[in-house]
Amino acid sequence: MVSVADINPFAKFNVGVGAIGNALLLLAIITIIFGLIGWLIYWRITSRQFKYKIPLYKSINGTNYKQATYFAKSIPISLSGDTLWFVKGVKKYLPPANLTSALNEFPHEEREDGEWINFSIDSVNDQQKKAGVQFIHQDMRTQRVATGQILEQRLVNKGFWEKYKDMIIHLLFYIIVSLLMIVIFWQWGNIAEQTGSLISSANQIVENLKQLECVGVRDTGIVPALSFLVWRFRK
Repeated sequence: MVSVADINPFAKFNVGVGAIGNALLLLAIITIIFGLIGWLIYWRITSRQFKYKIPLYKSINGTNYKQATYFAKSIPISLSGDTLWFVKGVKKYLPPANLTSALNEFPHEEREDGEWINFSIDSVNDQQKKAGVQFIHQDMRTQRVATGQILEQRLVNKGFWEKYKDMIIHLLFYIIVSLLMIVIFWQWGNIAEQTGSLISSANQIVENLKQLECVGVRDTGIVPALSFLVWRFRK
């Protein structure tokens, strides 16, 4: 029967430092494991609470530059539903913002006196319409038409090489590869044919040596090659 000790991963824990040392080391490992689990749970809860993203901008010579991005959470301050935002990292309290640039994202600008003011990113198109800017200008239209004609001549009316260079390069590549393959197979056929001829010649020599042994021409102390020469002279 399986007991609790059998499924305990630390049942046979022993690193050779004594009972007290093993107990302290085991306690340290358990503390680290539970600490990591607790930190992950705390980080998850905190990330859910600090759900408001605050990009902070600062005006430099009349132009807004992004300084940092902070996160804030809502804190109730009364029983009637009033809340404040607590900004993590700078420990700053802000009134709840309502001008947003994305989901849960509220841009703020740092004023000269250090206050953070929630602002909206205005549309350039709407600003130009309110200012009475004419979007269609004759000089701009003429320049756009000329640019379109240049691009059409450059991209549409291509020369022969610009139109077919990719196809020609690929075709030449395939032709060269095909010729190389033909040469390789042709030379391989010649090698195979010559190898067969050499094997046939070797077989013929072996047959001649066997015939010499059968007729008794083989002399003592004479190698087969010399005996073959002796047989030729005797004929």
